Amino acid sequence: MTVKRWLASAAVSAAALVGGYAVAVRPRLLRWGATDDELNDPFPDVGIVPEGSRSATMAVTIDAPPEQVWPWLVQMGTDRAGWYSWDRLDNFGKASADRLHPEWQHIAVGDRFGAAPELDEWWEVAAVETNRFLALRMSLDLRGRPFDPREGRPRAFTDSTWSFLLTPTPDGGTRLVVSGYWALQPKWLQPLVSFTVLEPSHWIMQTKQFANLKRLASEPTTVDLTLAETVNSV
Repeated sequence: MTVKRWLASAAVSAAALVGGYAVAVRPRLLRWGATDDELNDPFPDVGIVPEGSRSATMAVTIDAPPEQVWPWLVQMGTDRAGWYSWDRLDNFGKASADRLHPEWQHIAVGDRFGAAPELDEWWEVAAVETNRFLALRMSLDLRGRPFDPREGRPRAFTDSTWSFLLTPTPDGGTRLVVSGYWALQPKWLQPLVSFTVLEPSHWIMQTKQFANLKRLASEPTTVDLTLAETVNSV
């Protein structure tokens, strides 16, 4: 086989793989575990990111009420309890917490969950309704520098939410739906980044977080008693 024919054959194979992923795999990743209603209903954080497009909607049922799931969510952050996902990838090798920490349980709009402390990146609490809804927002220019969206956006930026909706189930469990909105400038770059990087990586990390949240929230609640005593003595 000549080099020219080999290159042509490789190109056809690559196109087939991409086409197969786009048709058979990608649609499942974008709605992993979610029902039609969860996929199509407006998500509570709509409007937080101006001109944002709806990102993937993923869902899981947890055998614990929202009151037992919520404390694990509000203590997230690389500078706090971690993200309960693949720690070597998103928590710099530090193990996520396997217990609840009382000093991280009270959050408000404007609080920051560290994402990459050495790069001064964070998720900011954009909306919070205890035991029901948590919206985290990250706004960066394309050099990775945070900006305040209330003061306007730079020419090139990424602005997104990562949000958690908790709904009680009739049998005492929790339906946890994760979605959000995303805007990227230049706009032409958004579908390319989403298709090649964001969607598959988000699926890998989110499914791992779901698995760990199911385990942690359904186990008897554990609290760091040493920290609790410290907090109570202040």
